[in-house]
Amino acid sequence: MLNPIEGEIFCIDKPLRMTSFAAVKKVRAVLRTHLGTRQVKVGHAGTLDPLATGVLLLCTGHATKRIDELQAGVKEYIADLRLGATTPSYDLETEVDATFEWKHIDRALIDRVLQEQFTGSIEQVPPSFSACKIDGKPAYKLARKGQDVEIRPKTLVIDEIEVLQCGLPDEPTLQIRVVCSKGTYIRALARDIGAALDSGAHLTALRRTRVGDVTVDKCLTLEQLVERLDNETYVSPEQAAAERLERERIENRERAARQKAERAARKQAKPQHCDAPPKRTSQIK
Repeated sequence: MLNPIEGEIFCIDKPLRMTSFAAVKKVRAVLRTHLGTRQVKVGHAGTLDPLATGVLLLCTGHATKRIDELQAGVKEYIADLRLGATTPSYDLETEVDATFEWKHIDRALIDRVLQEQFTGSIEQVPPSFSACKIDGKPAYKLARKGQDVEIRPKTLVIDEIEVLQCGLPDEPTLQIRVVCSKGTYIRALARDIGAALDSGAHLTALRRTRVGDVTVDKCLTLEQLVERLDNETYVSPEQAAAERLERERIENRERAARQKAERAARKQAKPQHCDAPPKRTSQIK
């Protein structure tokens, strides 16, 4: 029996071209129907771009309070790059805006650059086409209007980075695995790798394969999750509220009992001071 009001965490393999918010909206609509109320909180723990697939954690009810904790988990990605060309968005959302020589790049150069410049703590400027806020507005909204966007670099950590496939010297393609901290933009990483190779690069595919302890093989497709939700039984909102109230009462009683015991223990441990002997007064004869 599911209790979305108290809180559930669903792990899905986000499909290509769907926004993370669209996945949230779909699950929220299904839960509203089954619970008979619009008062259902649903949020995601870490945005995935529409052109990316893979692990997306959806939290409901009181479990949304864990979003920051879940977002902080280490993430793993499989990224496909094309060398020798850049796009304004650093991926396939926009058209190629510049081309560069790539024939000088070989596998040895790539391995050296990745280990020397993209391992450990690094500085990264997020993409203009991102949700970073500029004067309270998402940067991508300004970028899509053709406005110049200046974003400050952020410090992040690349725990692991390795080449999985390399199309050189025949094709300027590269597939890498990246294990990194929260806040890493793999699109920006592709941009920076291209520049470090004295060329250019952009992302052609991206798959998030792990968030914390959740791997993509443990995830349901969105269709599978919806089917599961349609066949589940649910704790009603009224029952969920009553159960939470009773838990809070029990917790409050236990907390009060602990505090009382702690006060008694402190009082008992307080050193006892003996009464000082009466002062002797001198007598005048």
